[in-house]
Amino acid sequence: QVQLVESGGGLVQAGGSLRLSCAASGRTFRSRAMGWFRQAPGKEREFVAAISWSSSTYYADSVKGRFTVSRDNAKNTVYLQMNSLKPEDTAVYYCACGPPQSASYYYTIGAYDDWGQGTQVTVSS
Repeated sequence: QVQLVESGGGLVQAGGSLRLSCAASGRTFRSRAMGWFRQAPGKEREFVAAISWSSSTYYADSVKGRFTVSRDNAKNTVYLQMNSLKPEDTAVYYCACGPPQSASYYYTIGAYDDWGQGTQVTVSS
């Protein structure tokens, strides 16, 4: 089991930027896929971005061109750089960890075994 701790959330004005971090425990980090999901009040958890063990990246259409996912295997950490933030990006953001799979699975909650507790991102208009 991998333990995940997110940080970097907060309150930002529309058009601003935030960088989320997710620190992972365990020696298997570099062989795992990492995903970012978000959940707004009253809505289902949705895919945001993912990065495979080989650093291939995947994005939801709603964040493509604004968000960038990256990983630092030496630090067991995955990042989500969020630029040009919009009020509709307001949500609790979760990172998740899972085994290598076909790329299409990375967009789904079921691809991930371990989840962090989440960090709140609020974008004011």
